Amino acid sequence: MTMTEPAASHTATREPILKARNLVKTFGRVVGLDGVSLDLYPGEVLAIIGDNGAGKSTLIKCLTGAEVPDSGELFVSGKPVHFKRPQDARAHGIETVYQNLAVSPALDVASNLFLGREERIPGPVGKLFRVLDTKGMRRKAKEELTRLGISTLQDVTVPVENLSGGQRQAVAVARAAAFGSKVVVLDEPTAALGVRESNQVLQLVRDLRDRGLPVILISHNMPHVFDVADRIHIQRLGKCAATITPQSHNMTDAVAIMTGAATA
Repeated sequence: MTMTEPAASHTATREPILKARNLVKTFGRVVGLDGVSLDLYPGEVLAIIGDNGAGKSTLIKCLTGAEVPDSGELFVSGKPVHFKRPQDARAHGIETVYQNLAVSPALDVASNLFLGREERIPGPVGKLFRVLDTKGMRRKAKEELTRLGISTLQDVTVPVENLSGGQRQAVAVARAAAFGSKVVVLDEPTAALGVRESNQVLQLVRDLRDRGLPVILISHNMPHVFDVADRIHIQRLGKCAATITPQSHNMTDAVAIMTGAATA
């Protein structure tokens, strides 16, 4: 993996919260990943960019348990891990927001935040009759949204289908942040959003970083990447072509590395 001096000095004294070493993934004769390594440090936004077929999606799937690499190592907080399914990654505090959001439009905001992690009322009634603690989940949902500084979702009883695209993205990100104790992965979070809503999502990414929660951001939008990323991992032909920073390289440089017209 190529790393520029600014990026190396920026992270030299810190221990990665998520570390990948020499990941290889093939699909028959197609090489998805060819020895890719990656470091994610506490309190940073690491962007992953690359052309179509560069291996971005495969890399993210291997980091989050959706795919199992053929070889290579993964570490969370310095300890080796082996993810065979997304639930394994979640158990280690890694939450992913995919481009399709995976929210349930018919459910309200609070129900979506606790989707798959519903809480039952305490006591025998909750255990025997599996009665959901709707009031408690709504209270906690409102507290979590307030903690994240999301002011556009004041009413947690509103069905998600009544929300704008940016608000739906905020719900998905809030759910990931609420349960992702170590890492939040965002796959194209501003795709199909307007300028105002995109800015709201980017601010949410900054807020997560400021709270010390590291974020992996996959995006084709170069201005957004250079706006919020601390470091930028560039994929090309299944390999890491370079890891740069917005201070060491500009957008033109990044595109040149991504297309093979230049090296870092």
